[in-house]
Amino acid sequence: MLRIKSAPRANLLERANQYGFDFHTIDGEPYWDETHYYQFTLRQIEDDLEDPTNELEQLCLDLVGDIVRDEHLLAKLKVPSSQWHHILDSWRSKEPSLYGRMDFAYNGQGPAKLLEYNADTPTSIYEAAFFQWIWLEDQVDTGIVWRGADQFNSIQEKLIARMAEVSPDGEIHFACCRDSVEDRATVEYLEDCARQAGLTTKFLYVEEIGLNTNKQFTDLQDFEISCLFKLYPWEWMFDDPFSEYLAKSKTRFIEPAWKALLSNKGILPLLWQRHKGHPNLLPSYFEGEEQADLGHSYCRKPLFSREGANISLVRPNQPLLEVGGEYGGEGYIVQGLSPLPRFEESFTLIGSWVIGHQAAGLTIREDNSLITKDTSRFVPHIIVG
Repeated sequence: MLRIKSAPRANLLERANQYGFDFHTIDGEPYWDETHYYQFTLRQIEDDLEDPTNELEQLCLDLVGDIVRDEHLLAKLKVPSSQWHHILDSWRSKEPSLYGRMDFAYNGQGPAKLLEYNADTPTSIYEAAFFQWIWLEDQVDTGIVWRGADQFNSIQEKLIARMAEVSPDGEIHFACCRDSVEDRATVEYLEDCARQAGLTTKFLYVEEIGLNTNKQFTDLQDFEISCLFKLYPWEWMFDDPFSEYLAKSKTRFIEPAWKALLSNKGILPLLWQRHKGHPNLLPSYFEGEEQADLGHSYCRKPLFSREGANISLVRPNQPLLEVGGEYGGEGYIVQGLSPLPRFEESFTLIGSWVIGHQAAGLTIREDNSLITKDTSRFVPHIIVG
């Protein structure tokens, strides 16, 4: 795993505008960063990232099968009791999952360590699946990158194939909140993948979803929504006024309700409890419970935190590192610390995409802090050797 300096494309802004990449810069700072790239060997990709992702996905699915039937575990994950049967029905009905992203600490040697699973509303998929591949093609054409280089990236092909399987009637509505350029771009990209899969698509904002006299969710034309991709977390949906209608709704949600369990950081101590010593897992516990093998350095995370919010790192003889936010009232877990690798002043996080329960490609994020946030830079990668 090498970090290699590289000349950015002379036509970067033109390419970004051409493909609608409107958030390549955030708050005046580069979000998409191609002043360097990461180089992996095929063995590193296959043995250290792809295979562990596939194995952990199966462990996660086995865990869901246990949680949905255990009221004690559902309560530990702070799932509202009003939604327990809804989640169980979603699992029993085998409602399909589209995607997720596992985040790892990995430095090119030894087993990658799972930090969390963004199983419900992960972003950066447009950058990983599409714009990263365009970067590789352009850099190969100009001779910046060796022509024999490859990329771990079958994300778009797998997305299109999976899209054809998730809709019961060939139509999907797509929704996100109004106030996020990144979320809107993510949904636009996934909507395009759905159209390439031969599906009919419609877009509306989450705030525009209605409810008819039959207590079914509707679009702006008052048509009932049969299948909805929502870039809107399940824990927010459970807390919204319309949550009482979720269980009776005929809408198939993407992601399905059972994914609310895997997007919860409480799965980390549950996985550790069941698979203690697994090379890709870190010691993890619900805060306040016995932590025999945690060690003196650990990470404290809220069950529902997103984009680094309310996460803190505790290390001996080091100042507390923490990020503010609005999470934490639901409770915390603590996880053994596996620091991100450092390259110059940047710390690197590896995101491994899961499409239809199969590993499909990488997102690589950099930050000047050990805690990765929504503004952390996206850096492309290649495979050589």
